[in-house]
This record gives sequence, structure tokens and C-alpha cells, in this order.
Amino acid sequence: PVCASFGMENLMCMCICVFVFFPPERVVPFLNRPVLPVLLLPSGQHLFSPNAICQHLTLLNEDSVNLVGELPSVRGWFKRVSQVPACEAAVQRVLQGKGLDALKNFLQKQPAPHIQRRDSPSSANATEVHNPLSKWKRESWNLPQEGKRNVLVTSALPYVNNVPHLGNIIGCVLSADVFARYGRLRGWNLLYVCGTDEYGTATENKAREEGLTPQEICDKYHAVHSSIYKWFQIDFDYFGRTTTEQQTEIAQDIFWRLHERGYLLEDVVEQLRCENCQRFLADRFVEGVCPHCKYPEARGDQCDKCGRLINAVELKEPQCKVCQQTPEIRSSKHLFLDLPKLEGELEQWLEKSMGSGDWTVNAKHITRSWLRDGLKPRCITRDLQWGTPVPHPDFSDKVFYVWFDAPIGYLSITANYTSEWEKWWKNPQQVELYNFMAKDNVPFHSVVFPCSLLGAQDNYTLVNNLVATEYLNYEDTKFSKSRGVGVFGDMAKDTGIPSDVWRFYLLYLRPEGQDSAFSWADMALKNNSELLNNLGNFINRAGMFVSKFFEGHVPEMVLQDEDKRLIAQVCWELKQYIQLLDKVRIRDALKCILNISRHGNQYIQVNEPWKKIKGGDDDRKRAGTVTGVSVNVACLLSAMLEPYMPTVSQTIRDQLQAPAHCARAMLYADRGFLCSLSAGHRIGTVSPLFQKLESEQIEALRKRFGGQQKGMAISQPRQALMFTKTSACLWIVFLLRITNCLLL
Repeated sequence: PVCASFGMENLMCMCICVFVFFPPERVVPFLNRPVLPVLLLPSGQHLFSPNAICQHLTLLNEDSVNLVGELPSVRGWFKRVSQVPACEAAVQRVLQGKGLDALKNFLQKQPAPHIQRRDSPSSANATEVHNPLSKWKRESWNLPQEGKRNVLVTSALPYVNNVPHLGNIIGCVLSADVFARYGRLRGWNLLYVCGTDEYGTATENKAREEGLTPQEICDKYHAVHSSIYKWFQIDFDYFGRTTTEQQTEIAQDIFWRLHERGYLLEDVVEQLRCENCQRFLADRFVEGVCPHCKYPEARGDQCDKCGRLINAVELKEPQCKVCQQTPEIRSSKHLFLDLPKLEGELEQWLEKSMGSGDWTVNAKHITRSWLRDGLKPRCITRDLQWGTPVPHPDFSDKVFYVWFDAPIGYLSITANYTSEWEKWWKNPQQVELYNFMAKDNVPFHSVVFPCSLLGAQDNYTLVNNLVATEYLNYEDTKFSKSRGVGVFGDMAKDTGIPSDVWRFYLLYLRPEGQDSAFSWADMALKNNSELLNNLGNFINRAGMFVSKFFEGHVPEMVLQDEDKRLIAQVCWELKQYIQLLDKVRIRDALKCILNISRHGNQYIQVNEPWKKIKGGDDDRKRAGTVTGVSVNVACLLSAMLEPYMPTVSQTIRDQLQAPAHCARAMLYADRGFLCSLSAGHRIGTVSPLFQKLESEQIEALRKRFGGQQKGMAISQPRQALMFTKTSACLWIVFLLRITNCLLL
């Protein structure tokens, strides 16, 4: 009741200001000696002192706390203390009219408190106060709800031993994060899960390289992944891992159900064994010439060029990737998933899922090419040590193949999130499943994994919407950690460019229909033109007009035809934005935001409120209307930006002091463009949202991440390379003009 009626930010601000400027023993006597408990913790215990409550709420950062009773005395106390001159002076001294950012800076300069909280429960010190989030998450599971749209979002599990590069980030977790944030704003009951894929030979080899155990490698790099995604503001409901008891239990259960229903086969397999390394080679540790398209760097499980799945023994001129020796073919008995036996059922399900869901064109094409060639039994076991053990006694020395085991990680990660995981994963009647991935992962999510679940016959939730991107390259070449080519997730934050700008640019060039390429020059161009000169310019001008011309208060608005035309344009772009994001057209929806700010800049430029404010009453009223409409459009843009640039979105709302839930209010259930900032609303301090990326800075970054590749095109001076491209473009234009003249 206190948080809802008074506002969380005001509550925190007032409590902290009072603690700073008044002796602790004289603060909030009602809270120190309550009649009712004040804050009920998930453990069943209570926090009484205001200091403990504030610290708990600050660390928790949640709205869903359980305040017991109506607490009329507390509400009355806040009302009275807000009018005390000393408190008003304290607020002014700390905030200095700059909003809550000033409060954060002030608190960071204060010494850490060493107050003995006699009324806090002893267990709250470590568990409830200092790190309540882990336990709180367990107490607030998100489960499907009757009568709501229940959406389950997954992004392909990244290999734990690889540091993700920009292409990995946009292809999986960032795209899924945008959609998940959008879905929450729309009011969907949504769960977004992901985690690190930790089993397999790749982990074993990485452990051997670094002199660690496989588990130590997993622990080390799981933390690296978590840190990277946190910096990129990926808002998982739960980010887990596959090396868990739940993974073993669920994978082995699916295995036995397939075995009991006759969907597993035994066969002797010819495998590549490296005698130099004294081990059978996993598919991804063999490279050779593709037997189908002759691509020279095909992996042992798939060719990246033609997309065909292959067996490692089919490769021409195979090489062990560890020691570069030629492996030998040896025999070993393995278990296979009988895909041909499940093909009919799979095709029926695919026809229904593709017909009713949103599958990207490449996902449909890759899946149909698999079916066109005819399905073949797929091996699900491997001669490894690090993996989920096969429970069958005849295969006790083997583990599950990572592409049988890894997709089951979605289920086990959810099971680590909630013991009621089956309400998400065995509930196809109520749950819509969205899978996000790069195109190389499509066959395993559209054919192999669905066949495993169909064969298990346990009412599993199957994918309704399979969203696959093409590849993101780096400056016309491939990312390579070993050669120092490209930006990897752990490097991006060291560039000095904010994560929101990285998010924006990656989403702007998201490879939806074809491969795209990251370019430093283009990133600077998009930042300086689209963010700084277009979006940031409009929002800053709208806010500055309110501050400068109307003393920080939104003026009265008397709409004329020109205002209504702008509002109509904005509403149309908002409608397109919603339709596009509903269909997971993430890149195109971003353009709608930029279109709105362009309309807004033109609207301001034509109406010139900075001139009209100096005129007569009618001109001043007109300036007020233009300013009021503009600042409300800026507020709408903050809502639309939230899935794409969450920090910028929140900064805009903070500067405008917009209502806390205005973003959800405008996107929830197609409510449309609302006037969130009515006449008289007071905004906060307005400041620029973006900074220019200078050419010197960009050139330094380009050199830093350019690597040491050898080769004609790469080793040429940058000017020569640019001249070559420019010349080619000029020749094309010249030839087109000649052709046009001849046709005429």
C-alpha cells in the first residue's frame, strides 16, 4: 500500500534523505516499534526497521512485495514528513533539481553504514538482505495462466567454452531479449530461458588446453557468459546450464520412452579416431572437404556453406583440428534415433506448425530440404566421458550426443527455475513456444529435437515459431578469436560505447533475410545520424522547449489539423511497429521508431515554437501545443524503445518524469498513442541522450579489432580498398546510365 500510493522512488528518496539528515534513533518511531509487522519476507520472517526495509527493497528491485495491513499511520507519516521544511531542504540539497541520478551519485560518496540492526532477523543478513534475488526468484515462479497468452521464449544455448561474438549475440540472445521485453509490455505471460551448453568434446579439449577439469571450465566460462549478457542487458527470467541433475533425469527419461516405443536402433558406426590424440574425434573436431559442395572447411557434422548435415567419415581429406593429423576410421557400436519411422508424424506436425506459426523463410527452407532428401537414422551416442551418461547397460561407457542432449537443456533449465516446469513444457494447449537461433541450428530444432519429443509421446510443447537469422560477418570477413578479428562480447564494454548503442546497431543490421556485415564506419554513421541527429535531437528538443519556455511544465494543447496529421502518422507507425514485432520482424519494427522521430523533427521545424513563443497570445498557445504534442511523442518513443534500448528508454522517462507504467499502458492490448503527460505535468532535468562517435575513435577501434590476417585484400591500405570499392560503384552507375540511354 505504501509503495503503490506513494511511489517506490519517492519512498526510497524520502527514507534515505531522512536517514542522512536526522539521527537514526529518532527516525520513523512507528516503524521501529510497529503494531503490525511491516515487511513479510519470503522466508516467513519480517523486517521492521526502515533501514533494513530500504536496503531490502533496493537490492531486490521488485514491486511485488508483501506489505501487511493498510498501515494508515505509515501513510500519514509520509504525508506529514514530506511537508517538514527540514525534509524539503534535505531533498533539495541531495537532488539539486537533477532527479534520482543525483541521489545515486550522492549515496555512492557516503561511507558504508555499519549499523547493528537489532530488529532484523539474523538470517536476513546474508540471505534475505544482501542477496535476496536468488531466493526471491524461487518464490515468484512464472507459470502459465488460464485465459492469458502464455509465451515461452528460448534462445539457442551457447557453447560454454566459446566467448560469444557479436554474431552469436544478435542471432540468439539479443533477438530473443527484444521479443521477450516486447511481449511483457504487451501484457503476455512470458518466460524467457537460456543457459550454457556445457557437455561434449569441445569442453574436454578446452579443459585440457587450460589444465582444468571440465567442470572447472564450465564454471569459469558460465560466469563469463553471464557477465557478457548482463552487460548487454539481456533480461532472462532464468539463465542456467546443462550440467545439472535435472538434465540427466529428463534426458534419460526421454531416452527410455523412445526406447520403449521402438524409436531407437543399434548399429555399428565407423568413426574417425586420432591415434596421435588417442581418442575418437567428435564431429566439430574434424574438418575436411564437403562431399556435396567441395567447401574446404566443412565440419564433421555440417557444412556451413551448403548447410547439409554430413557424417564425419564422409569428409574428403579429413584432419584432426587439435593436432592436424589425418585420423583413421574405426568401428564402434552406437544407438540411433529412428527418424524415418517418425517422418510421417513429423511432417504432419510441421505442416500445422508452419501454417499457423511464424517461421522465418530460411527456417522453412532448411527444414524442407531435409525432408526432401529423406530422413536417415541419427546417432544419439558418443564415445566420450564428459556428457549425460547413457542409462542403457549395453552402452554404459557412452554419453549422449550433444545434439540429442543439448535441446533438452531448455527443459532442464526450466526445471531448475521451477519444479513445475511441466506446466510450460507439457502443455501445448496453453503455451506458445518461440525458438531463436542462427540458421545453422535450424535442423536440430525443426527435425531432430521435435522427433525426440514426438517419439517420447508425453504431450510435450513443440515449437510454434522458429526464428532463425542469417550470419553476421565482420567487415567482409569472419569473426576469429584466435586471429583477433572482430568484437567479442567480453571486449565490447571496453570500447567505451554504451551497451544500448551496441544493441541498437546490431538490431539495425540484424541479418533477417540475408547475411549482413558489421562495419565500424557504418556504426559511427548510424549513431551520429539516426541516434544523435534524429532520435536524440527530437527528444532533447521537445524536453528543452518545456523546460526553457514553460518553466518545466507541459503546456496546454489545442489541436489543429497539422497536429492531428502528426498524431495520425505516429499512430500509423505505432500500429506498424506492433504488427511487425508480433511477427518477430525486429529490424523493420526498429525503423518505425526512427520514422516517428523523423516526423517529429519535421513537425518542430515547420512550426518553429522557439519563434512563436516570442509572439502574441495565439502564437504562444501554438508554441505550447507543438511543445506539448512533441513531448508526448517523446514519451511514446521511450515506450517503443524499451525492448531495443532499455537504459535509454528509462532515461527518457526519468527526464520526463513520466508515469511508471506509461510504456505498458500504450502497448498493452493495442491501446495506442496515449497522452501520458497532460497539461501541468512537471518534467525533470533534460540532457542529451547520445554522444557523437568521432572518426579518430572509430579508426582506432577498427585497427584494434582488425586482427593480423594475411592476404591481398586485407593487407592493402584502407584508402586503396575504399578506392577499389568506390571505383566499382562508379563503373556500375556509369554502365547503367549508358544502358538507359541506349534503351531510350
